[in-house]
Amino acid sequence: GIGMTARVTGEPGAGAPPVPDDGTAVTGGRGPVTSPRRALVQLVAGVAAAVVLAVATGHVDLLVVVVSLVVMVMVHELGHLLAAKHGRMKVTEYFLGFGPRLWSFRRGETEYGVKALPLGGYVKIPGMTNLEEVDPADEPRTYRQQPFHARLLVAVAGSAMHFLMAFVLLWSLFAFVGTPSATQVAIEGTATVGGRPGPAAKAGLRAGDVVVSVDGARVGGDASVLTTAIHDHAGKPVRLVVERDGVRRTVTVVPANGRTASEAGVALPSGTAPFGVIGVSLGAPLERVSPVPALGRTVTGIGRLTASSVTSVVSLFSPNAIGQRFKQVTSAKAAAQASANGTRVESIVGAVNTAAQAFHAGVGNLLAFLVAINLFIGVFNLFPMLPLDGGHVAIAVYERLRSLGRRRPYHADVAKLMPLTWVMLAFLGVLFATSLVNDLLHPLPNPFG
Repeated sequence: GIGMTARVTGEPGAGAPPVPDDGTAVTGGRGPVTSPRRALVQLVAGVAAAVVLAVATGHVDLLVVVVSLVVMVMVHELGHLLAAKHGRMKVTEYFLGFGPRLWSFRRGETEYGVKALPLGGYVKIPGMTNLEEVDPADEPRTYRQQPFHARLLVAVAGSAMHFLMAFVLLWSLFAFVGTPSATQVAIEGTATVGGRPGPAAKAGLRAGDVVVSVDGARVGGDASVLTTAIHDHAGKPVRLVVERDGVRRTVTVVPANGRTASEAGVALPSGTAPFGVIGVSLGAPLERVSPVPALGRTVTGIGRLTASSVTSVVSLFSPNAIGQRFKQVTSAKAAAQASANGTRVESIVGAVNTAAQAFHAGVGNLLAFLVAINLFIGVFNLFPMLPLDGGHVAIAVYERLRSLGRRRPYHADVAKLMPLTWVMLAFLGVLFATSLVNDLLHPLPNPFG
């Protein structure tokens, strides 16, 4: 988020040594030790080592997810940075992580770098509130001295970048990856039946075949038309029309009896009705939309998903939801129920785990998950309470309204809001702790199969 509590005295960071104006890198907060180029080489080498380690240990999925989340965080902060510089504000720091500096370099008046604890990122802009002490020489370029439109732009820029990322990801999903068709049923794979090749494999059905009809009945997007016909015709031939590589062909398959003793290894009661199986898994083929039409579909999708995110964020603050989070920690059944009805809040551990599962389920699932994460964070971050960006939005709007008809702009006393800010911080702490413990004690089931 936007740095707002540190004392800013014209130096790039509280307690840190001055960064030289010649662009020299700073490492570990102990002074200039290397050039920006060498610092960049060291960073690239470290990233390359992490990539090699992930590949060697079979954790490419984790690497992709972590990189995606880091990019998401830093693009959020980039929004604040660009908006502040556009408004001629002074920006002293743009960092990934918190704690001790690992490396950094300076360009102009801004220090860019990485810190030891990769728990987020921040942009430091002097004078975010009236509580900060600022070098008098910097006061004209502080956040608090800028016009309403400039402050509002800085405050909303982080969430705006989340919406932009969600838009690009969703558009890419529609235009280049594709989404499951609602009008077609396809064979995703074949399987054995009773330990032997199933009827589907024997008949020549393949993964990717789109089922057009079964015994003359059109399937469309209704898989039950196919499954009902198969279940009701154990031992009897069934005629399927499938489309493969744009060519339709007719395949005759004879479903096996899935309730035979040979498969179960035990004798079944007399009179047990046959139950036809052919040994396939069903799904929906992916459909892509041309890039231009995909824009309209993306707008509609973003609107629908944003509305859902607003509902989810509002529900977080209900007394019932707070009580349920504590109940989920102590009850695996409550945690499972929350997962099933979509009301469970994931910690960073749960989100990384779900994203990794989405990665294995296909790039489309990963993109859809990242869209949902971006929209949720974008909406949540606009909640009108400090320390969230929405708190700065609320203050800017309040100051604007109080300044109407005045000769001098009104500045809110943030000290009066600190009790509410501490309540919000406590709420965020409880939310973080309960969701983390819940994910550790009751891991989320794989939602992708």
